[in-house]
Amino acid sequence: MPWPERSTMSIRREFVLLAGQPESNVRELCRRYGISPRTGYKWLDRYREHGDAGLQDRSRRPLSSPGRSDPRLEQAVVQLHHRY
Repeated sequence: MPWPERSTMSIRREFVLLAGQPESNVRELCRRYGISPRTGYKWLDRYREHGDAGLQDRSRRPLSSPGRSDPRLEQAVVQLHHRY
C-alpha cells in the first residue's frame, strides 16, 4: 500500500501548528521537516500575518521589469523583422 501523498499546504500548516506549541523548538522542527531555519521562520511570519493564505507559494516574478523596452520600440522591431 503506497503512502498517501500530502500537499505542500498541509505540510506547512502542520509545521506552523507544531511550532506554535509552547514546548516546541523551531530549529528542531526545521531539521525534522528538512527545511532551513530561515524558511521555517518565514512560514511562521507569513502565517501570523496572513493565516493559511500566507502559506501558499508566492510568485517569483518581479513586480516590475526596469529593463523592458518601450512597447512602441518593440512594435517597430517586429515590423522590421517581418519586412526583412
